Amino acid sequence: MSARHDVVIVGGGLVGASLAIALDRLGRDVALIEATPAGEVPAVFDERNLSFAAATVNALTALGVLQRLRHPTGPIQRIHVSRAGDFGRVLLQARDYGRSEFGQVVVARDFGTALEDALAACTHLTRYRPARFVALAGMGEGLRRVRIATADGETELETPLLVGADGSNSMVRDALGIAVERHDYAQRLFVARVRTSRAPDGTAWERFGNDGPTALLPRGDRHYGLIHGVPEDQAEAVAALDDAGWLAHAQAAFGWRAGKFLASGPRSAYPIVRVLAERLVAPRAVLLGNAAQSIHPLGAQGFNLGLRDALTLAELMAQSEDAGGDALLAEYVRRRQPDRERTLRFSDGLARLTSNPAPLLRPVRSAGLLAAGSVQAVQSMLVGGAMGFAGDVPALCREVAA
Repeated sequence: MSARHDVVIVGGGLVGASLAIALDRLGRDVALIEATPAGEVPAVFDERNLSFAAATVNALTALGVLQRLRHPTGPIQRIHVSRAGDFGRVLLQARDYGRSEFGQVVVARDFGTALEDALAACTHLTRYRPARFVALAGMGEGLRRVRIATADGETELETPLLVGADGSNSMVRDALGIAVERHDYAQRLFVARVRTSRAPDGTAWERFGNDGPTALLPRGDRHYGLIHGVPEDQAEAVAALDDAGWLAHAQAAFGWRAGKFLASGPRSAYPIVRVLAERLVAPRAVLLGNAAQSIHPLGAQGFNLGLRDALTLAELMAQSEDAGGDALLAEYVRRRQPDRERTLRFSDGLARLTSNPAPLLRPVRSAGLLAAGSVQAVQSMLVGGAMGFAGDVPALCREVAA
């Protein structure tokens, strides 16, 4: 038994689902291979707080996704960056750039529900779920053959373009023989919702220390999304803290700029490992999202970058009759390479510099913060990247959100 689709997307997470919605608008016959059964939200849509750049907000509004959110988002009107023990700070105000906000904070679970509602409204989409990618089954006549396993057994799909959006441990990437470069930051990232004595005022706080970053993102429910990195060898001890101990630990790392930490929701923890695919494409195949690059969450650029990847691919497919032709894939790589390299340099460089406790680096870090906080050209560069408008971005990202 086999079926043919214009595109086969393996992975129904943030990037894979967004691409499916974008392609459905183009009238493409899309197959979405999802591990999660119908009626369930994938585990990736948990209590994490997603920081959507302005370009992402524009695109998801144009796709009709953000309108389906069931809870209010938190606008990011200011970005405040500092490091414990160093001089200087960065304070970016959206109003100084003629904007009301740099982006919005969305709870992943709420976003997952909105994506599910948008997927349910698609008219050219076939969802295989629960299903998993098994293997590549050869290629011929301009088509890739892909084997998947469903509850009814194995099925073979034919497609001009296979998209691997199946996460940092991508089976599609492995099957294509694409190697990866890994870097373990030896940190664990704790995520929780916290309430402080001062209600969020639109400021996104980023505080760096010798043990890792601590961030507060303004949610839409009068809470902050707390993101706190600790060295791997301290992670078990932090996880074992009761709520009072956890709040005191996070408060000591962050400071008192947002007031006293009063209460915390459940904590989740994730290892921080950068995984970069050495190639983004193979014959009639492309990697997107975490399958292409899993980057340090500092600066919250991972999903924003992955969405720009997906929308660039959809834009190119709208202009081509051959969805997976060599010319299209080469143009995709050409368009995405500058944004990808710039984002990777920014997130990795910032993580390494701000987490390095070496005393000799303190003047360098302080000078960098002072320059970013006072030099207009440096600020403009940071703002362009933070909002997702740097370089050749997809048209949907440039549209003004309604």
